[in-house]
Amino acid sequence: MYQSPRRLCSALLQRDASGLRRLTTPGLRRQSPPPAAAPRPASPRLLAAASAASGAARSCSRTVCSMGNGTSRLYSALAKALNSSAASQHPEYLVSPDPEHLEPIDPKELLEECRAVLHTRPPRFQRDFVDLRTDCPSSHPPIRVMQWNILAQALGEGKDNFVQCPVEALKWEERKCLILEEILAYQPDILCLQEVDHYFDTFQPLLSRLGYQGTFFPKPWSPCLDVEHNNGPDGCALFFLQNRFKLVNSANIRLTAMTLKTNQVAIAQTLECKESSRQFCIAVTHLKARTGWERFRSAQGCDLLQNLQNITQGAKIPLIVCGDFNAEPTEEVYKHFASSSLNLNSAYKLLSADGQSEPPYTTWKIRTSGECRHTLDYIWYSKHALSVRSALDLLTEEQIGPNRLPSFNYPSDHLSLVCDFSFNEEPDGLL
Repeated sequence: MYQSPRRLCSALLQRDASGLRRLTTPGLRRQSPPPAAAPRPASPRLLAAASAASGAARSCSRTVCSMGNGTSRLYSALAKALNSSAASQHPEYLVSPDPEHLEPIDPKELLEECRAVLHTRPPRFQRDFVDLRTDCPSSHPPIRVMQWNILAQALGEGKDNFVQCPVEALKWEERKCLILEEILAYQPDILCLQEVDHYFDTFQPLLSRLGYQGTFFPKPWSPCLDVEHNNGPDGCALFFLQNRFKLVNSANIRLTAMTLKTNQVAIAQTLECKESSRQFCIAVTHLKARTGWERFRSAQGCDLLQNLQNITQGAKIPLIVCGDFNAEPTEEVYKHFASSSLNLNSAYKLLSADGQSEPPYTTWKIRTSGECRHTLDYIWYSKHALSVRSALDLLTEEQIGPNRLPSFNYPSDHLSLVCDFSFNEEPDGLL
């Protein structure tokens, strides 16, 4: 019997990823940072069910080996199996949640369970939406899009060297609840994530039961696999609410640079709004990191734009692109997107006084190499076909605190970006 690439990947993750962390029983919010050895009551029901959804995580006793061994080659082979050609031939296999995960759960109940686990941590920061509506009314509910590099667990604990972040703040049993709390608080219709290395044992089982349909595309050679006790490769994930949208087309894209296939990926899906029957394309990506790779990122961005040009039929289909571009607005890749024939604008520029300036930061951390404050994350949109009705304001420097991110208050070194979009009733000219 033919076994879909997605189901094969899930099965092999359960069978072979024996370094999946045992999901220990989390505690039952929130005053001060927890002591290192605080006792924990029994695990809340819904979070425990998500852990059981990949039961091999509990029963495996071996460790996932480092990069270059048989396990990493297995993941590399799986990533190749999940490339864009496989997605175009069998899109249904890459996006359909497993039937056993479809029993609905109440988001309020899950949120309460997360808050119970986090009861010893400080409360969530208050962030407000800024109203950006023009005089053009919309006859349909807005589309809320969330963009977030959530920080891969293996990288946070094993490679990123957040010297001011206590080790206890990075424990997955609690950090995953901070991530889920952020998602549940803003209730996005579409969720675009990077650095996801707990797709099959956390996000897919829980979010599918909240009504989301998800797609995961791992990096072919994820740096997470070089970390002992890793949870498999990290990659991009895209979720959308099934009661609002119908999937029309899906493509997994392995980005190229200078004709060479790279380790960076993207997911692009054409969705149809069930209320309005209007279609649009949503894409998520994560470009190459680090100083010195600017030309490489520029080439990756050009490749992504060309792919999106084809998918949107020459900009006939409105487009939203979310991602960690690892590039400041001064870089060429940013300028390519800003001047593309796809007629894109960066949504978060609208928060500035003149509507032309990006935020001062979307990531702020302290590593052994020093303090890093950069604007790297963006939500691009077709400016003639779509309007930004509101955008979630960023955390202030005071809220972030002197030790920066991540922290006991916030689970990632990148801030989440959230925008409400509406279709323009009368799109003017080309999109």
